[in-house]
Amino acid sequence: MGSTGELGDDSQPRKYWRCSKQDFFPEESFQNWNTYLSALSQTFLRFKDRLISRSNDAEEIGELRKRSENDMKQCLTWWDLTWFGFGSVIGTGIFVLTGQEAHDHAGPAIVLSYVASGVSAMLSVFCYTEFAVEIPVAGGSFAYLRIELGDFTAFITAGNILLESIVGTAAVARGWTSYFTSLLNRQRNSLRIHTNLRDGYNLLDPIAVVVLATAATIAMISTRKTSYLNWIASAVNTVVILFVIIAGFAHAKTSNLTPFLPYGAKGVFQAAAIVYFAYGGFDNIATMAEETKNPSRDIPLGLLGSMSIITVIYCLMALSLAMMQKYTDIDREAAYSIAFQSVGMKWAKYLVALGALKGMTTVLLVGALGQARYTTHIARAHMIPPWFALVHPKTGTPINATLLISISSACIAFFSSLDVLTGLLSVSTLFVFMMMAVALLVRRYYVREITPRINLLKLVIFLLIIIASSMATSAYWGLKPDSWPGYTITVPLWFLGTAGISFFVPQQRTPKVWGVPLVPWLPSLSIATNIFLMGSLSSDAFIRFGVCSLVMLAYYIFFGLHATYDMAHRPPATQNEVSEI
Repeated sequence: MGSTGELGDDSQPRKYWRCSKQDFFPEESFQNWNTYLSALSQTFLRFKDRLISRSNDAEEIGELRKRSENDMKQCLTWWDLTWFGFGSVIGTGIFVLTGQEAHDHAGPAIVLSYVASGVSAMLSVFCYTEFAVEIPVAGGSFAYLRIELGDFTAFITAGNILLESIVGTAAVARGWTSYFTSLLNRQRNSLRIHTNLRDGYNLLDPIAVVVLATAATIAMISTRKTSYLNWIASAVNTVVILFVIIAGFAHAKTSNLTPFLPYGAKGVFQAAAIVYFAYGGFDNIATMAEETKNPSRDIPLGLLGSMSIITVIYCLMALSLAMMQKYTDIDREAAYSIAFQSVGMKWAKYLVALGALKGMTTVLLVGALGQARYTTHIARAHMIPPWFALVHPKTGTPINATLLISISSACIAFFSSLDVLTGLLSVSTLFVFMMMAVALLVRRYYVREITPRINLLKLVIFLLIIIASSMATSAYWGLKPDSWPGYTITVPLWFLGTAGISFFVPQQRTPKVWGVPLVPWLPSLSIATNIFLMGSLSSDAFIRFGVCSLVMLAYYIFFGLHATYDMAHRPPATQNEVSEI
């Protein structure tokens, strides 16, 4: 693949900045109204085809990458990925959500919430690492699920990835404004525009829009330069974090830990489901596999190394906050700054606010990189217009995809409050991570045209038992949090489903370089913990998630289904022509 795409004439390079109908809708179904109506009339048959169709490693690594016309630059090492891990994860979650959830749901037991969500996140990190090493493409979980669970499942995941990207970025930008206000020693919402709109949407945030635009611009210029900037900002943030932990424990009062569980165990897991968002940025690292010099070495070091350290840091920071200030007095939006002010260290709140701003800035920078690469690969598959798959020949970055995510996030950040955003985000994040664990089990135990049909049937049955028992455990917890007899049924069922895979379904694939240990137990536990945390969220979060899922399904039926069907059923030569339009 060359540095530029071409028209019919090999001597005439194509321009990156172009905007025609063929750039957005090159598929046969969208050439005119007659072809579109004909495609709609075949919706059921096409849906059936896409439901069972699956991609493969070679197609994702080779054929789909050609549709970007230009290569992304392989310029990252394990050192870059480790710092990207710090930069993408440590931000709004620890500096904002800790105070919010300690005050509302967990109390001093917020540290247990971070332990629970950290364990679940590490299980997901194992799954991501194995996939990223073997399939080093920009698509991350979208590409992995497209290979193992099929085209339709990949679309549902793609929709949630885009939702997670857009809403997550907006949430961080809103948190950035809150800490900037604290740094200027102004009242909480003084820099936002007050309106008469509905609560949760009535505080307009122009600063969040400016911050998003700045981060997107840097990410579009150069991946390598973004990495340098992330190093510097993350190093400064690390110094602030060490200060928060040391100074926090220096002013700690054990009396603030009483009562330790003011809202009971249910509150701990409700908070865990929300603060899980604090760990969500690690999946951005997997999307950078395409730009990594040595994926088989660098990705495990970068992902596992950074997440292990981050989990310990989160627990220590949460404990220091809980011991500095009574949970009822913790500020919901600028917890650490106000906590230091309450113990007489007024000057420290400015240092903490500055560190928080640094952390959230790196989250936005790394997010702009990772989310754009998700979007690029989704566009390569034609689930969204392929114009968003184009990589700029000079910068080696997906500028169009970056603009899509950034503009969408800016619109949401301008209107929506942080608590409205994070509940929806957590459902989406947990759903994607749960599907990744399912996909890893399928990858290990099923290979097309090799696995006997009886073994496939066993695998499906045992997976359904694992998922159903996990849902039942979560539902029972939500309905009767202080009771235990129901677990004597649901937990053994989960154990039997997992043991069934372990003893009665032979593994069909062994990882070539790095693999998740203790399969199927760790992926099965990841499924259970993610479903359990999903069940701990409020009904409003699921209502928003359901509405968004219906919108995604409508989009798929009227557009994504037909675009991907056309691409799958074109002769190879024609597919290449369409990818170069």
